[in-house]
Amino acid sequence: MVGAFTIFTMVLLVLLCSLGIMANGFIVVVLGREWAQCHQMSPCDMILISLGASRFFMLWVGVARNFYYFFYHLQYFKEPSVQYFGIYWDFLNTATFWFTTWLSVLFCVKIANLTHSIFLWLKWRIKALVPWLLLTSLLISFIVTMVFLGGNTVLYQASLQETFSGNITLYGFSRKLEMYYFLPLKLISLSIPCSLFVVSIVLLIASLQRHLWRMQHSANSAQDASTQAHSRTLKSLISFLVLYALSFLSFIIDVTAFCRFECTWYWPWQIVINLSSSVHPFILILCNSQLGGTFMKFLLLLKVFWNNKGTSCPT
Repeated sequence: MVGAFTIFTMVLLVLLCSLGIMANGFIVVVLGREWAQCHQMSPCDMILISLGASRFFMLWVGVARNFYYFFYHLQYFKEPSVQYFGIYWDFLNTATFWFTTWLSVLFCVKIANLTHSIFLWLKWRIKALVPWLLLTSLLISFIVTMVFLGGNTVLYQASLQETFSGNITLYGFSRKLEMYYFLPLKLISLSIPCSLFVVSIVLLIASLQRHLWRMQHSANSAQDASTQAHSRTLKSLISFLVLYALSFLSFIIDVTAFCRFECTWYWPWQIVINLSSSVHPFILILCNSQLGGTFMKFLLLLKVFWNNKGTSCPT
């Protein structure tokens, strides 16, 4: 019997992921339309459209996998579904982490005021490097997915044979596989992009903080428009860092399967896992002038449509 709290958190997860799917889809559609019209794309737009597409499909796969696992958990490991879901989930998850990392690196290179020779070289070469970085990310994600597929295949075959050494059960075998195979692989595959992200975002925050401090102690007022813009940028970067760290920790902890479908907190934990992919797109939209302007026009059109619909209804 599914309790009221479980139903509430399930609905909350669906609403959260639906908003994330719409926001990521909005980014892909707007930037894709701009690319189709201009036949060119900036490095930032390349990363944004790649990140939006990976998050869009990852949220779909995540919701489908969660509901299938929750309602058909007895058959989950005894069917090829564990491999099918694993292929898409692992690939999209790894690609999303790498795309997010390159976004932070691009922000750091474009905005941070650093004079190191490597930084200056990146500043000149970043436009040519971005396409290759994205392709490399896809290749790495594919390799990681194939390695994880090996573990999922072993788990699937073991669930069919149901023969384990000693008195170990299928649950015990899956726990061992998660702790000694999936967890080390997840740490290795995600620690590299996470380290790059943290370094670039911390350098950027530190550079902006120094620049903001100089502006506030200059002749201009602290309420100057430029100062406020830098403050908003700092806040968005800090939220970016918090969401990325939360996403990284949630995916690592999720490998340990500490919160399974029997647990009351299974669905709240899924909300935490999908929080970054659902919330951060809205931050990107509001901080990007092109996306933000189109988004405001879209909201205005919705408001006009709703008002016209209301006035046309018979009284």
